[in-house]
Amino acid sequence: MRKEIVVIGGGFAGINLVKHLANEAGFHVTLVDMNNYNFFPPLLYQVSTGFLDVSNICYPFRKLFHDKKNISFRLGSLQKVIPEKNKVLLSTGELAYDYLVLATGTEINYFGMENIRKAALPMKTVDDAIEIRNYVLQKMEEATLTTDEVEKRILTTVVIAGGGPTGVEIAGMLAEMRKSILRKDYPELAGHKAHIYLVDGASALLTSMSGRSQKYTYDTLMKMGVKVRLNAQVKDYINDTVIFADGETIQTKILFWTAGVTARVFEGMPPESYGRGNRLSADEYNKVAGTRNIYAIGDTCLLTSDKDFPQGHPQLAQVALQQGKNLADNFIASLHDKPLKPFIYHDKGSLAIIGRSKAVADLPDPGIHFNGFVAWVTWLFVHLFSLITYRNRLMTMANWAVAFFTRDQSLRMIIRANRVRKE
Repeated sequence: MRKEIVVIGGGFAGINLVKHLANEAGFHVTLVDMNNYNFFPPLLYQVSTGFLDVSNICYPFRKLFHDKKNISFRLGSLQKVIPEKNKVLLSTGELAYDYLVLATGTEINYFGMENIRKAALPMKTVDDAIEIRNYVLQKMEEATLTTDEVEKRILTTVVIAGGGPTGVEIAGMLAEMRKSILRKDYPELAGHKAHIYLVDGASALLTSMSGRSQKYTYDTLMKMGVKVRLNAQVKDYINDTVIFADGETIQTKILFWTAGVTARVFEGMPPESYGRGNRLSADEYNKVAGTRNIYAIGDTCLLTSDKDFPQGHPQLAQVALQQGKNLADNFIASLHDKPLKPFIYHDKGSLAIIGRSKAVADLPDPGIHFNGFVAWVTWLFVHLFSLITYRNRLMTMANWAVAFFTRDQSLRMIIRANRVRKE
């Protein structure tokens, strides 16, 4: 009889696991996700700024699995795990499993700041990216109507909290849009300077990258007109005012929140299974502590057996992809009574884009750093070929070509669903 594998989450880790188990006769795999599509998170910021369309970075799960005879898809979200019965309770029913794989990724961490949770703009999902595009464009339209200079300044000031790759990418993209697009789209704002702030509580941007990458990024953003504030911890957001721990404030109606993430906690999982950041503690084979047949991969996994990463792996796409493949190989090996392979992460380096022809790259061995145009081209190719289908790659490449040669794009539409169909 085939083993039933239930995979919760169709991100980098989950989708790579499922793809490597496709057409394996000994398994039936059910992928569960709250969306009916896979999407590519590193390019969400380009959707939010109107340089890519949603369809460029998304692809329906069911179409992806057309020729995969042993793979099923279930739309729903995980509500509860029932380990003693080998079942999971979903928002759309329940499933039984022989093996359960949690690849649920992370969610935004607001560090208990309720005002920020209610009013800030996160960038974690496709819905977030669409909401950001709509919201920012709406604020620009409002700015063209007001005659109050103070109100106009508040409407066109952007604060980005979080100096990681996402924050840097948004800041760079907005700085370029301010220079090449704002004056053309909004002639009513001619002569008005829109302010962009990138703030972080750490002493450097891109803290996971090399010092040379950090310095190049800081210097480049400053030259692009972004106001970078380091050692600036956001404490609250009240009445359109960002409040910092040192008492400084910035007035804005546009606050991006990219300052942190946390893993999800699920009812039914043993308390001892959770480690730092609510990540699930796992052994060298990705099996969750305190369980018999439950596994964790990707950002939700805290695996400390890898000697080069004793505190756990960074929450990066490459880690998730490699864990998905390794677990698939181990499931196949166990089916044929072959030895399992412990997970060891092979670091392929880090990339971050800042703007047109501006990026940074760090390679792990022998500690190579490069930046500028070469790093930018490298970033483009790595991300292009990481997209899930040829269709996504072709569409994205076409949109990038238009943006490169025109320094513009025609996707800045405010599109909202005004009516909700009642069943």
